[in-house]
Amino acid sequence: MGTSINSAALGALTVLRGVNKDLEKAQEQSSSALRVETAADDPSYWSMATTMRADSSSLSTIGDAMGLGQSKVDTASTAMDSIVKTLSSIQNILVSAQEAGADRTALNQTLQQLKGTLQTTSQSASVAGENWLYNSDQQPDLTKSVISGFARGTGGQVYLQSVNYDGSQALMIDTADPSRGLLTKNIDANTIQSDGTSTPRNYYLLPVGTGSAQTAGTEISLSSTTTTQQLSDMQDVVAKLLASATSADSTMGVMQSRLDQQSTFISDLTDSLKTTIGSLVDTNQEEISARITALTTAQQMGVQSLSIANTMASKVLILLQAN
Repeated sequence: MGTSINSAALGALTVLRGVNKDLEKAQEQSSSALRVETAADDPSYWSMATTMRADSSSLSTIGDAMGLGQSKVDTASTAMDSIVKTLSSIQNILVSAQEAGADRTALNQTLQQLKGTLQTTSQSASVAGENWLYNSDQQPDLTKSVISGFARGTGGQVYLQSVNYDGSQALMIDTADPSRGLLTKNIDANTIQSDGTSTPRNYYLLPVGTGSAQTAGTEISLSSTTTTQQLSDMQDVVAKLLASATSADSTMGVMQSRLDQQSTFISDLTDSLKTTIGSLVDTNQEEISARITALTTAQQMGVQSLSIANTMASKVLILLQAN
Protein backbone atom coordinates (compact mmCIF):
# COMPACT_ATOMS: atom_id res chain seq x y z
CA MET A 1 0.00 0.00 0.00
CA GLY A 2 2.84 2.40 0.89
CA THR A 3 4.46 1.80 -2.44
CA SER A 4 1.22 2.60 -4.28
CA ILE A 5 0.73 5.76 -2.27
CA ASN A 6 4.32 6.94 -2.96
CA SER A 7 3.97 6.14 -6.67
CA ALA A 8 0.91 8.42 -6.98
CA ALA A 9 2.73 11.32 -5.35
CA LEU A 10 5.88 10.70 -7.40
CA GLY A 11 3.85 10.56 -10.60
CA ALA A 12 2.19 13.89 -9.83
CA LEU A 13 5.59 15.39 -8.95
CA THR A 14 7.13 14.14 -12.20
CA VAL A 15 4.34 15.67 -14.25
CA LEU A 16 4.63 18.95 -12.33
CA ARG A 17 8.38 19.11 -12.95
CA GLY A 18 7.83 18.61 -16.67
CA VAL A 19 5.17 21.33 -16.72
CA ASN A 20 7.43 23.70 -14.76
CA LYS A 21 10.29 23.10 -17.20
CA ASP A 22 8.09 23.73 -20.23
CA LEU A 23 6.61 26.84 -18.59
CA GLU A 24 10.07 28.24 -17.81
CA LYS A 25 11.18 27.69 -21.41
CA ALA A 26 8.01 29.31 -22.77
CA GLN A 27 8.48 32.33 -20.50
CA GLU A 28 12.10 32.69 -21.67
CA GLN A 29 10.98 32.60 -25.30
CA SER A 30 8.36 35.22 -24.56
CA SER A 31 10.73 37.58 -22.75
CA SER A 32 13.61 37.17 -25.26
CA ALA A 33 11.25 37.14 -28.26
CA LEU A 34 13.40 34.30 -29.63
CA ARG A 35 12.15 30.79 -30.19
CA VAL A 36 15.65 29.67 -31.25
CA GLU A 37 18.20 31.59 -29.20
CA THR A 38 21.14 29.18 -29.20
CA ALA A 39 22.36 26.30 -31.36
CA ALA A 40 21.06 23.90 -28.74
CA ASP A 41 17.47 25.06 -29.39
CA ASP A 42 17.59 24.10 -33.09
CA PRO A 43 21.03 23.67 -34.75
CA SER A 44 19.69 23.89 -38.31
CA TYR A 45 17.56 27.01 -37.91
CA TRP A 46 20.16 28.67 -35.68
CA SER A 47 22.89 28.12 -38.30
CA MET A 48 20.76 29.52 -41.13
CA ALA A 49 19.68 32.52 -39.06
CA THR A 50 23.29 33.25 -38.03
CA THR A 51 24.42 33.28 -41.68
CA MET A 52 21.53 35.53 -42.64
CA ARG A 53 22.32 37.91 -39.78
CA ALA A 54 25.89 38.16 -41.09
CA ASP A 55 24.52 38.93 -44.57
CA SER A 56 22.16 41.52 -43.12
CA SER A 57 25.04 43.16 -41.25
CA SER A 58 27.14 43.21 -44.44
CA LEU A 59 24.24 44.73 -46.36
CA SER A 60 23.89 47.44 -43.73
CA THR A 61 27.57 48.34 -44.06
CA ILE A 62 27.36 48.23 -47.85
CA GLY A 63 24.24 50.38 -47.71
CA ASP A 64 26.18 53.04 -45.78
CA ALA A 65 29.03 52.90 -48.30
CA MET A 66 26.55 53.10 -51.15
CA GLY A 67 24.96 56.12 -49.53
CA LEU A 68 28.31 57.91 -49.63
CA GLY A 69 28.86 56.82 -53.23
CA GLN A 70 25.39 58.01 -54.19
CA SER A 71 26.09 61.37 -52.57
CA LYS A 72 29.20 61.74 -54.74
CA VAL A 73 27.33 60.83 -57.91
CA ASP A 74 24.28 62.94 -57.02
CA THR A 75 26.47 65.97 -56.29
CA ALA A 76 28.47 65.56 -59.50
CA SER A 77 25.27 65.02 -61.51
CA THR A 78 23.60 68.09 -60.02
CA ALA A 79 26.69 70.16 -60.83
CA MET A 80 26.78 68.76 -64.38
CA ASP A 81 23.12 69.68 -64.86
CA SER A 82 23.99 73.25 -63.87
CA ILE A 83 27.02 73.33 -66.17
CA VAL A 84 24.96 72.13 -69.14
CA LYS A 85 22.41 74.90 -68.51
CA THR A 86 25.16 77.50 -68.13
CA LEU A 87 26.88 76.42 -71.35
CA SER A 88 23.54 76.68 -73.11
CA SER A 89 23.21 80.25 -71.81
CA ILE A 90 26.74 81.04 -73.04
CA GLN A 91 25.79 79.67 -76.44
CA ASN A 92 22.79 82.01 -76.50
CA ILE A 93 25.05 84.95 -75.62
CA LEU A 94 27.32 84.16 -78.56
CA VAL A 95 24.31 83.90 -80.89
CA SER A 96 23.05 87.28 -79.66
CA ALA A 97 26.49 88.77 -80.33
CA GLN A 98 26.05 88.02 -84.03
CA GLU A 99 23.07 90.31 -84.32
CA ALA A 100 23.65 93.65 -86.00
CA GLY A 101 24.16 96.44 -83.50
CA ALA A 102 24.66 94.06 -80.58
CA ASP A 103 26.59 95.57 -77.68
CA ARG A 104 29.30 92.95 -77.41
CA THR A 105 30.96 94.69 -74.47
CA ALA A 106 27.75 94.45 -72.44
CA LEU A 107 27.20 90.88 -73.59
CA ASN A 108 30.73 90.05 -72.48
CA GLN A 109 29.91 91.14 -68.94
CA THR A 110 27.11 88.59 -68.85
CA LEU A 111 29.41 86.03 -70.48
CA GLN A 112 32.05 86.53 -67.77
CA GLN A 113 29.44 86.12 -65.05
CA LEU A 114 28.35 82.83 -66.60
CA LYS A 115 31.97 81.69 -66.78
CA GLY A 116 32.32 82.57 -63.10
CA THR A 117 29.29 80.39 -62.44
CA LEU A 118 31.00 77.50 -64.22
CA GLN A 119 34.08 77.99 -62.07
CA THR A 120 32.10 78.12 -58.82
CA THR A 121 29.89 75.16 -59.72
CA SER A 122 32.86 72.98 -60.58
CA GLN A 123 34.80 73.87 -57.44
CA SER A 124 31.85 73.35 -55.10
CA ALA A 125 30.93 69.87 -56.37
CA SER A 126 32.87 68.17 -53.57
CA VAL A 127 31.77 65.36 -51.23
CA ALA A 128 34.02 63.77 -48.58
CA GLY A 129 37.01 65.58 -50.05
CA GLU A 130 36.43 64.22 -53.54
CA ASN A 131 35.51 66.38 -56.51
CA TRP A 132 34.83 64.73 -59.86
CA LEU A 133 34.64 68.04 -61.77
CA TYR A 134 37.64 69.95 -60.45
CA ASN A 135 41.27 68.90 -60.13
CA SER A 136 44.51 70.52 -59.02
CA ASP A 137 46.67 67.39 -58.65
CA GLN A 138 49.47 66.58 -61.04
CA GLN A 139 48.51 62.89 -61.13
CA PRO A 140 44.74 62.65 -60.54
CA ASP A 141 42.91 59.34 -60.27
CA LEU A 142 40.41 59.56 -63.11
CA THR A 143 38.87 56.13 -62.50
CA LYS A 144 35.92 56.77 -60.23
CA SER A 145 34.43 53.78 -58.44
CA VAL A 146 31.54 53.46 -56.01
CA ILE A 147 30.25 50.37 -54.19
CA SER A 148 27.02 49.00 -55.64
CA GLY A 149 26.45 45.69 -53.82
CA PHE A 150 28.00 42.39 -52.80
CA ALA A 151 28.08 38.74 -53.75
CA ARG A 152 28.70 35.64 -51.64
CA GLY A 153 31.12 33.02 -52.94
CA THR A 154 30.63 29.26 -52.74
CA GLY A 155 32.90 29.18 -49.68
CA GLY A 156 30.94 31.88 -47.92
CA GLN A 157 33.30 34.70 -48.86
CA VAL A 158 31.82 38.16 -49.37
CA TYR A 159 32.87 40.06 -52.49
CA LEU A 160 32.08 43.74 -52.91
CA GLN A 161 30.71 44.85 -56.26
CA SER A 162 31.24 48.31 -57.67
CA VAL A 163 30.39 50.45 -60.67
CA ASN A 164 33.05 52.52 -62.40
CA TYR A 165 32.90 55.86 -64.14
CA ASP A 166 35.48 57.39 -66.46
CA GLY A 167 36.31 60.53 -64.49
CA SER A 168 37.91 62.19 -67.51
CA GLN A 169 34.40 62.73 -68.91
CA ALA A 170 33.29 64.73 -65.88
CA LEU A 171 36.52 66.68 -65.33
CA MET A 172 35.58 70.25 -66.17
CA ILE A 173 38.49 72.24 -64.74
CA ASP A 174 42.09 71.08 -64.27
CA THR A 175 44.47 73.70 -62.91
CA ALA A 176 47.47 71.31 -62.96
CA ASP A 177 47.02 70.42 -66.62
CA PRO A 178 44.38 72.51 -68.43
CA SER A 179 44.39 70.09 -71.37
CA ARG A 180 42.59 67.51 -69.19
CA GLY A 181 39.67 69.78 -68.26
CA LEU A 182 36.79 70.12 -70.70
CA LEU A 183 36.32 73.82 -69.93
CA THR A 184 40.05 74.62 -69.72
CA LYS A 185 41.51 72.76 -72.66
CA ASN A 186 42.12 74.13 -76.13
CA ILE A 187 39.71 73.01 -78.83
CA ASP A 188 40.64 73.51 -82.47
CA ALA A 189 37.72 75.12 -84.29
CA ASN A 190 39.37 74.12 -87.57
CA THR A 191 38.60 70.47 -86.79
CA ILE A 192 34.93 71.40 -86.45
CA GLN A 193 34.64 73.60 -89.51
CA SER A 194 37.76 73.47 -91.64
CA ASP A 195 38.90 76.48 -93.62
CA GLY A 196 40.82 74.24 -95.98
CA THR A 197 44.13 74.69 -94.19
CA SER A 198 45.89 72.79 -91.42
CA THR A 199 46.33 75.89 -89.29
CA PRO A 200 44.71 75.33 -85.88
CA ARG A 201 42.26 77.86 -84.45
CA ASN A 202 42.37 77.00 -80.74
CA TYR A 203 39.94 78.34 -78.15
CA TYR A 204 39.40 77.63 -74.45
CA LEU A 205 36.58 78.76 -72.20
CA LEU A 206 38.02 79.18 -68.70
CA PRO A 207 41.53 80.52 -68.04
CA VAL A 208 43.52 78.80 -65.28
CA GLY A 209 46.81 80.71 -65.49
CA THR A 210 49.52 81.30 -68.00
CA GLY A 211 50.53 77.68 -68.54
CA SER A 212 51.78 76.59 -71.92
CA ALA A 213 48.70 74.44 -72.41
CA GLN A 214 46.56 77.55 -72.87
CA THR A 215 48.95 80.08 -74.40
CA ALA A 216 48.45 78.48 -77.81
CA GLY A 217 44.73 79.27 -77.67
CA THR A 218 42.36 82.20 -77.39
CA GLU A 219 40.02 82.67 -74.45
CA ILE A 220 36.35 82.71 -75.38
CA SER A 221 35.23 86.26 -74.65
CA LEU A 222 33.65 89.19 -76.48
CA SER A 223 34.82 92.68 -77.31
CA SER A 224 34.19 95.34 -79.89
CA THR A 225 37.10 93.92 -81.90
CA THR A 226 35.85 90.35 -82.02
CA THR A 227 35.68 89.31 -85.67
CA THR A 228 32.88 87.41 -87.36
CA GLN A 229 35.20 84.44 -87.88
CA GLN A 230 36.22 84.42 -84.21
CA LEU A 231 32.59 84.61 -83.14
CA SER A 232 31.70 81.71 -85.42
CA ASP A 233 34.62 79.67 -84.07
CA MET A 234 33.57 80.39 -80.48
CA GLN A 235 30.05 79.24 -81.21
CA ASP A 236 31.34 75.99 -82.71
CA VAL A 237 33.64 75.35 -79.75
CA VAL A 238 30.95 76.08 -77.15
CA ALA A 239 28.54 73.85 -79.07
CA LYS A 240 31.12 71.04 -78.85
CA LEU A 241 31.65 71.73 -75.14
CA LEU A 242 27.90 71.59 -74.61
CA ALA A 243 27.62 68.29 -76.48
CA SER A 244 30.48 66.76 -74.45
CA ALA A 245 29.07 68.01 -71.13
CA THR A 246 25.61 66.71 -72.06
CA SER A 247 27.06 63.31 -72.91
CA ALA A 248 28.99 63.17 -69.61
CA ASP A 249 25.88 64.22 -67.70
CA SER A 250 23.82 61.55 -69.46
CA THR A 251 26.35 58.82 -68.63
CA MET A 252 26.41 59.98 -65.04
CA GLY A 253 22.61 59.85 -64.98
CA VAL A 254 22.73 56.21 -66.07
CA MET A 255 25.14 55.49 -63.22
CA GLN A 256 22.91 57.40 -60.81
CA SER A 257 19.89 55.36 -61.91
CA ARG A 258 21.80 52.10 -61.50
CA LEU A 259 22.88 53.03 -57.98
CA ASP A 260 19.31 53.97 -57.08
CA GLN A 261 18.12 50.56 -58.31
CA GLN A 262 20.87 48.78 -56.39
CA SER A 263 20.07 50.76 -53.27
CA THR A 264 16.40 49.80 -53.53
CA PHE A 265 17.37 46.16 -54.14
CA ILE A 266 19.65 46.07 -51.09
CA SER A 267 16.96 47.69 -48.95
CA ASP A 268 14.39 45.13 -50.13
CA LEU A 269 16.87 42.28 -49.64
CA THR A 270 17.62 43.46 -46.10
CA ASP A 271 13.92 43.52 -45.30
CA SER A 272 13.52 40.06 -46.79
CA LEU A 273 16.40 38.70 -44.70
CA LYS A 274 14.93 40.18 -41.54
CA THR A 275 11.56 38.60 -42.31
CA THR A 276 13.16 35.21 -43.01
CA ILE A 277 15.26 35.36 -39.84
CA GLY A 278 12.13 36.22 -37.91
CA SER A 279 10.25 33.26 -39.30
CA LEU A 280 13.14 30.96 -38.36
CA VAL A 281 13.93 32.04 -34.82
CA ASP A 282 11.48 34.64 -33.55
CA THR A 283 8.80 33.80 -31.04
CA ASN A 284 5.16 33.91 -32.10
CA GLN A 285 3.95 36.00 -29.17
CA GLU A 286 0.29 35.10 -29.63
CA GLU A 287 1.09 31.41 -29.76
CA ILE A 288 3.51 31.50 -26.82
CA SER A 289 1.09 33.56 -24.75
CA ALA A 290 -1.60 30.92 -25.22
CA ARG A 291 0.95 28.21 -24.38
CA ILE A 292 2.00 30.02 -21.19
CA THR A 293 -1.64 30.27 -20.14
CA ALA A 294 -2.18 26.56 -20.77
CA LEU A 295 1.03 25.59 -18.96
CA THR A 296 0.15 27.84 -16.02
CA THR A 297 -3.20 26.08 -15.74
CA ALA A 298 -1.47 22.71 -15.99
CA GLN A 299 0.98 23.81 -13.31
CA GLN A 300 -1.88 24.74 -10.99
CA MET A 301 -3.55 21.40 -11.66
CA GLY A 302 -0.26 19.61 -11.01
CA VAL A 303 0.15 21.36 -7.70
CA GLN A 304 -3.41 20.39 -6.77
CA SER A 305 -2.82 16.78 -7.87
CA LEU A 306 0.35 16.58 -5.79
CA SER A 307 -1.46 18.10 -2.85
CA ILE A 308 -4.34 15.61 -3.17
CA ALA A 309 -1.90 12.70 -3.46
CA ASN A 310 -0.07 13.83 -0.35
CA THR A 311 -3.33 14.39 1.53
CA MET A 312 -4.67 10.99 0.56
CA ALA A 313 -1.43 9.34 1.66
CA SER A 314 -1.62 11.04 5.03
CA LYS A 315 -5.21 9.92 5.54
CA VAL A 316 -4.42 6.31 4.61
CA LEU A 317 -1.48 6.26 6.99
CA ILE A 318 -3.69 7.54 9.80
CA LEU A 319 -6.23 4.77 9.12
CA LEU A 320 -3.52 2.11 9.08
CA GLN A 321 -2.09 3.36 12.31
CA ALA A 322 -5.59 3.35 13.87
CA ASN A 323 -5.99 -0.30 12.95
